[in-house]
Amino acid sequence: MSQTEDWRAKLTRRMNRFHAWRAARARAATGFVSQPEPKSIGSFAKGRQLIAGNFLFAGQLVEAPKTAIWDLNVTSDAFVAELHGFAWLDDLAAVGDMNARTRAQEWIILWMDRHARGSGPGWTPDLTGRRLIRWINHALFFLSGQDTPVSNAFYKTLAQQTIFLSRRWHTASQGLPRFEALTGLIYAGLSLQGMEENVDPAVKALAKECEENINAEGGLTTRNPEELLEVFTLLTWAAAALSEAGRIAGDHHIAAIERIAPTLRALRHSDGGLARFHGGGRGIEGRLDHALASSGNTSQPSKGLHMGYLRQSAGRTSIVTDASPPPARENSFNAHASTLAFELTSGRRPLVVNCGAGASFGDEWRRAGRATPSHSTLGIDGFSSSRLGAKRLIGGHMRELLVDTPDDVRLEIRNTDEELGFVAGHNGYVRTHGLTHVRQIDLSADGRGIAGEDTLATITRADETQFDRMMDKLKLQGIPFHVRFHLHPDVDVALDMGGAAVSMALKSGEIWVFRHDGRAKLSVERSVYLEKGRLKPRASKQVVLSAAAMDYATRVRWTLAKAQDTPTTLRDLERDDDILT
Repeated sequence: MSQTEDWRAKLTRRMNRFHAWRAARARAATGFVSQPEPKSIGSFAKGRQLIAGNFLFAGQLVEAPKTAIWDLNVTSDAFVAELHGFAWLDDLAAVGDMNARTRAQEWIILWMDRHARGSGPGWTPDLTGRRLIRWINHALFFLSGQDTPVSNAFYKTLAQQTIFLSRRWHTASQGLPRFEALTGLIYAGLSLQGMEENVDPAVKALAKECEENINAEGGLTTRNPEELLEVFTLLTWAAAALSEAGRIAGDHHIAAIERIAPTLRALRHSDGGLARFHGGGRGIEGRLDHALASSGNTSQPSKGLHMGYLRQSAGRTSIVTDASPPPARENSFNAHASTLAFELTSGRRPLVVNCGAGASFGDEWRRAGRATPSHSTLGIDGFSSSRLGAKRLIGGHMRELLVDTPDDVRLEIRNTDEELGFVAGHNGYVRTHGLTHVRQIDLSADGRGIAGEDTLATITRADETQFDRMMDKLKLQGIPFHVRFHLHPDVDVALDMGGAAVSMALKSGEIWVFRHDGRAKLSVERSVYLEKGRLKPRASKQVVLSAAAMDYATRVRWTLAKAQDTPTTLRDLERDDDILT
């Protein structure tokens, strides 16, 4: 951390504490004018775990059945931040019984006793907006049966947080935290008596954020699909709350919703989950479809790229490919070296995946999940298509940005009546090896077969010189590379045909078969599936084609197709268990 960043971080913390202290002495709200209906979706299973005293946050499990949530012995900043953001209140409300209500009431009252005067780590605009939304959403859940002094204290604290946000929202981190802060401010201004003056400034600020940070394609500069879903959800909540109060959201606010909806549909796999790229996961179960339905927008995605991703869909099969450069340097703190990686889903069963974001399992998993070998694409041995650079202070945390990224990613879409296809290439290995990665993927019109081709090639004389230099360095043994296909943990894998093919069985009963042209060595190796809400990474498998580039052009061809006896349509009614493991 540089001295400048250290000084700025300290100043931001001091200003947050000062404004929290001032807000504690401001006027209090006396009640609700109106209360938005709870829209956030919680997990029943997670709520039951909380009631049992099993606290799973930021990938860390603390088992303390007789301990209040604020008395847990934890040192992880991410764990503490999740506590003070109160998103877990959605999970308790999802259970909704007397035990869940008692826990929610006890823990909110205890937070007010300890932190309502402006102390503690929760007084940042990033967390206050998230907390305010949950407190207002579940206010009736909390207030039921409470005495007047507790109710008055609750209203006072809500007002305090609203005033704090009105003064500090502009210092919230760019992206999702800024949208959370402004949505929380709108919610509070519409709901609380005496806070109405905060609505108009927040509405204007939110519209400006939409204009500046939601691009013409309906995407974010971070290119994180799950973050886009969360922003979209907040925008639909805010628009609905304004409409219910007889107000109208800003033009740029409404226009952003209209742009984002078809983009999310393009990033939606056939199983209803999001493609997992650049720090994002599948999204909370059901949230994507619920948000799209709530928006009232039915626009379908156009052909071409959406937030830099290309979607191919036919029959029961969907493919989403990262076909653009990674996020720019300042927005790359969660970005992955995933250029030209793809995910494939059949029906409601993921087949080919990326390992995912490992942040919830610690820094080492976070770094591993960002590297090219954790994605279903070609990677040169020992190198990623983008490299991790020096750490920078982002949103109060030290984050590694991507550097030396592909800056020339080209795409040609080749759709015919028989198949949906593309050819794309990137220059992520040109500087180091003189090689351009070119990938071609064709999906049959019935969705039953995929034909792929990966090529490493020199383009210019300068590329050939760099390639020759690397060959000399490696004593003419060739430049080793691997084409990886990470599989979902639920896929059963077996080598067939004497090791010349791989069969993959889905829980739906579908069988897919992977074959290649014999120019590479085929193997099935261990992999991991990094999934939020789990105690540890899930073991999985990956199909790997390994070869070495010996010439100015090296090509590997592969296919992935349903077995002939797999029906085109089938009923897939098996449900996955919703448990924490």
